[in-house]
Amino acid sequence: MNRTLRIAVAGTVALGTLYALLVAILWVPEIQVNLPQQVALNLEQSGIAHPITAVLLNFRSYDTLLEIAVLLVAVVTGLALRERDALTASTEQARDPMLHALTRRLLPLLLITSVYILWSGSYAPGGAFQAGALVAAAGVIARLAGYDIASRADVLLRLGLALGFILFLTVAVSAMLGGRPFLNYPEGWAGSLIFLIEAVLTFSIGLTLISLFVHAPGDSSPRGGADDD
Repeated sequence: MNRTLRIAVAGTVALGTLYALLVAILWVPEIQVNLPQQVALNLEQSGIAHPITAVLLNFRSYDTLLEIAVLLVAVVTGLALRERDALTASTEQARDPMLHALTRRLLPLLLITSVYILWSGSYAPGGAFQAGALVAAAGVIARLAGYDIASRADVLLRLGLALGFILFLTVAVSAMLGGRPFLNYPEGWAGSLIFLIEAVLTFSIGLTLISLFVHAPGDSSPRGGADDD
């Protein structure tokens, strides 16, 4: 197959795909259900006062469970592909006194803020993902300040990396054992279970993001990638 024919075939496939997408978009049936109104009507039954958290952890909790699974697969793949030589070398770095002093003041603030964001997710914007990102930010800053958190993170990874997903899945399956649908919380326990899941997810998400940063392959150049003069 010559180059011209390959281009023609690729162009035909692309145009056909574009046409199919346009037809699908134009033929989408008109939505007859007011989803925000439905969420508002069922918000009290969700156990959470904030509609976004109610959707993510109750009404559409299956999607959130899959997102956590994707994060877990991503970090496991990253750890499997890491370069241990680069990791060992990167743990030995000089501490910047100014950054070290700033880190000692920032870390408690970030961790306290993450707890507040986690707690406020029940009635305001916030929750596990935002709180986990703050925990990860604290870990990244500590790493940049010269703290050797790689070995400590390795110990925590085995305990906490999959803990959020395991707890989430356990709650989902336990509902079926009680005769309820998958991820259907017991009546009166929805709020408590959602907060428990979010608290553990905060820990797991924070560890996941920290580990992706800590175990990322380092620059193998002798000057850390600086240009040679």
